Amino acid sequence: METQKPSISPLRQRMIEDMRMRKFGEKTQLDYIRAVRNFTRYIRRSPDTATVEDLRNYQLHLVDHGVSPASLNSAISGLKFFFNVTLDRPELVAKMQPVHLPRKLPVILSPEEVKRLIAAAGNLKHQTALALAYAIGLRVNEVAVLKVGDIDSQRMTLRVEQDKKAIYRLLFDVAAETLLTIAADSKHLGARIGATLVLHTWGSAMTHHPHVHGIVPGGGLSPNGERWVACRRGFFLAVRVLSQLFRRRFIEELEKLHRAGQLCFFGHDAGLAEATAFARWLAPLRASKWVAYAKRPFAGPQAVLAYLARYTHRVAISNRRLVRMDENGVTFRWKDYRAKGRTRQKTMTLVPDEFMRRFLLHVLPGGFHRIRHYGLLANAERRRQLTQVRKLLNAPPPEPVIDDTPAVVSPTFICRCGGGTMSVAEVILRRQPIRAPP
Repeated sequence: METQKPSISPLRQRMIEDMRMRKFGEKTQLDYIRAVRNFTRYIRRSPDTATVEDLRNYQLHLVDHGVSPASLNSAISGLKFFFNVTLDRPELVAKMQPVHLPRKLPVILSPEEVKRLIAAAGNLKHQTALALAYAIGLRVNEVAVLKVGDIDSQRMTLRVEQDKKAIYRLLFDVAAETLLTIAADSKHLGARIGATLVLHTWGSAMTHHPHVHGIVPGGGLSPNGERWVACRRGFFLAVRVLSQLFRRRFIEELEKLHRAGQLCFFGHDAGLAEATAFARWLAPLRASKWVAYAKRPFAGPQAVLAYLARYTHRVAISNRRLVRMDENGVTFRWKDYRAKGRTRQKTMTLVPDEFMRRFLLHVLPGGFHRIRHYGLLANAERRRQLTQVRKLLNAPPPEPVIDDTPAVVSPTFICRCGGGTMSVAEVILRRQPIRAPP
């Protein structure tokens, strides 16, 4: 006997797709759907027929029934997304504003209470984690990922990664959202496109320069998926429009991370933890020009793939750029893009500490993926979407890659003492014996 899944209305399905396009988390999607469902139960009809007065009365209904400010803001966010994005009727929720969340003053413990709190931990490891969190002001997620190598007991310093994963994920998602949104607009391309993004975090001098390179097909599927929409020859999307949307969306999402407490600041940047200081720091970024660069591959798609392939499994610097290592430090070649002609190629010498500091800037957080696919190339729908694209373009499917390299079977050696399998670590070739001195 088969159980049938409950049917989903087209309106809810569209809302779910809108949230999936923006890479919303599972919990956020459930909260937003719950907010619209509760509103529908209140007005007792389809939410796409709601009026401004319905929304106003519903918000008063939540307040009168003692809904907490956090839950009220969650409901408002879900309704604003539904009417702004899914229904494209922002005028209905223009006056719905989130309520103020009261801030509770922290309880300051006395030195004796702190000692009893730390001593209550079960073992030395947990006591050390509590002491670090309280003494330095670390968050739980920062303490949880600390390793022994992050602690320098001689200099009494602690290395804490400052939100690399959150910022890099934001860079990926906003860049992909910008491309997909502008391409889907009928004023520009009017098609569903795909994109493969590759994260680079370094400049030629190993400075911290996070950015993503994108490989985007020169067109996409029409909204109904029945024809291929090609871009104009030599032109894909307006870079000015891309840069403006990317700037606005990146700053908006950065503010959300700050309000959610997911950004940490240390040292001379500690003051940015305050909302007013962070807003002042963001203000010049809203007026400055952000650069989004797009161009067709001059040497063809194969050259672009070959170029990016050299960086997918490389960190900061390759061995061929290293010149020497001596008592003065590490010398390597780098390219000065501000210079012109032959003077671009230069050498730089860094003391070992500074060289290692720059190199470690580009070590990605654990489990973070440097290459990501979006739109038509997203992993969930790639096979079906590419089959449709090939059908519309009359392109044959790619030939399967066959590895003709014969497999080499490693010899198996058994340890005489324990009977376990031994693996070959290194093969030492026989050389001419060293002669005795004459």
